[in-house]
Amino acid sequence: MTTTPGLPLFLLTGRQGPPSGRDRRARLLPGRPGRARAESGREPRVAVVGGGIAGVAAAVALAERGVRVVLHERHDELGGRVRGWTTRTGETMTRGFHAFFRQYYNLRALLRRADPDLARLRPVADYPLLHANGTRESFARLPLTPPWNVAGFVLRSETFTLRDLARMDTRAATALFDVSLPRTYVELDDVDADGFLRGIRFPDAARHLAFEVFSRSFFAHPSKLSAAELVTMFHIYFLGSSEGLLFDVPRDSYPAAIWEPMREHLAALGVEVRTGSAVERVTRRAEGYRVVAGGAEDVDAVVLAVDVNGLRALVEASPELATPQWRARVAGLRTTPPFLVSRLWLDRPARPDRAPFLGTSGFGRLDNVSVLDHFEDQARAYRDRTGGSVVELHAYALDEDCDQDEVVATLVRELEAVYPELSGARVRQEEHVLSADCPLFAPGSFTTRPTVATPDPTLVVAGDLARVDLPVALMERAATTGFLAANSLLGHWGLRGHDLWTVPNRGRSVLLRRAATRIRARA
Repeated sequence: MTTTPGLPLFLLTGRQGPPSGRDRRARLLPGRPGRARAESGREPRVAVVGGGIAGVAAAVALAERGVRVVLHERHDELGGRVRGWTTRTGETMTRGFHAFFRQYYNLRALLRRADPDLARLRPVADYPLLHANGTRESFARLPLTPPWNVAGFVLRSETFTLRDLARMDTRAATALFDVSLPRTYVELDDVDADGFLRGIRFPDAARHLAFEVFSRSFFAHPSKLSAAELVTMFHIYFLGSSEGLLFDVPRDSYPAAIWEPMREHLAALGVEVRTGSAVERVTRRAEGYRVVAGGAEDVDAVVLAVDVNGLRALVEASPELATPQWRARVAGLRTTPPFLVSRLWLDRPARPDRAPFLGTSGFGRLDNVSVLDHFEDQARAYRDRTGGSVVELHAYALDEDCDQDEVVATLVRELEAVYPELSGARVRQEEHVLSADCPLFAPGSFTTRPTVATPDPTLVVAGDLARVDLPVALMERAATTGFLAANSLLGHWGLRGHDLWTVPNRGRSVLLRRAATRIRARA
């Protein structure tokens, strides 16, 4: 199914087609049939707690069916972990670089509500990975269709050769080629990602360059990450989709490119957006809930779209919600170790041929480098005005008691090793975020995570912390669960749900799946 040029499919037919229109095997999850809109004068009222991707997706999906929505966000800005805010000098600071992959169908469908042609995104030509030993990998100009994309990568790789492929444990490696959810979680969730890769004899250099970079997208060391999550990511980006591993990024700061237009769209839908509104507790009423955020307000349903720390605190302060068993699941959620985002406004530019985003391994603390003035309008304006550059450095999985100043100094030294032209550059301005609020997908945790549905049909959960038996991750998991949360409530009221899309739920290549089945049968 493809889109008409210039118009997203959902605007023409009500169905949200894969935005790129490239992968014809993308999987459609049809929304439940029902009434097109809530009856005038009898519209349900919903409180959405959390204004990140998941909360905004839920609010948009509900409002499009005529539901009255109040969106509470404790910060002064929308965006959650993708938000941005203005510094004392008028520049924008965020919580770090985010890649908008082409297979993020539901996230991109959300963005299309306010930007139908996705004109506020721009493609990134390459996503190189650099190891401290000098080896370098690239995902540019690879075939898009599995398994030829993987074959192309292996044939030109400096770190993963055909000889390495022959040395792998073929039977154990079949898990990479025969993904099926939730079966993959049943088989691999108790195994850590590092142990899994060592078990299949994945070459060390390739493991550090490729898979370790992926695992650190979850802000955790591979030894603390479920192997099922890693294998699912391999499926999403390699063998389950022909969208490729390249991605788009916002043309401008997150507020300008995403959240200011989205806030205007929410207002046009009739959503009441309350930023700076921290929900203190939610109490159960005979029919509905009472939401306390400064004042108290009665609603028919609640969407909990907050991060791990926020969800645990809110549920603890709201002892009437759901059941003791569900509350125990929420209390058992854990966060990843601290991560640091450092943004530096420098007095000299990075070389013009530097990649906008570079993944690194083996340098110590430095996990990636972004040269923002190579793709973001506000940062480019700084470069044009001063002759300098805006560089962002990430460090993941830090020690709980790490010293921020020491980590920043280490990152700067490692930046200079990676980009020598920045050695000795003067820092005109610097902003840092040290946080530990991302969900930890530890081995064995899948079955205990809260799902979108709860024991109460009018209380739902959304966000990347939620368990969902679909091949989605990171921002796409947040957007998908936001739409699923809305669909759950819409179904409860007999209203039509929203269509969703994902990459196929199983390995895309029939030949590889059959080979995997034969190999397991012989073992």
